[in-house]
Amino acid sequence: QMYFSKAGDTEIGHKHQFDHLTLLAHGKLKVTVNNESTVFTAPHMIYIKKDVVHELEALEDETVAYCIHALRDGEGVDDILDPASIPEGVDNPLLAGIAKPLIND
Repeated sequence: QMYFSKAGDTEIGHKHQFDHLTLLAHGKLKVTVNNESTVFTAPHMIYIKKDVVHELEALEDETVAYCIHALRDGEGVDDILDPASIPEGVDNPLLAGIAKPLIND
């Protein structure tokens, strides 16, 4: 999840090793790729190509976006999967390197 509390907040240029979608759930984002910008208004799905540096800038306060990655062979999973999102009982080799936090009731 990316939460931009104020317009102008920016997720600096970065890239990923897999193509993925970003769900713009609330607000408005400017996405810059290769020095070209596109403005998206929620709700909207945004395609992000692998190995391409991209930057996200909120154009409205309270903008919220979520990166949605396919979990493939475990490569890079620790960078995109929050251990708190894994329910008890899930046994998957992709998650072997992910330490689940202790949850207190």
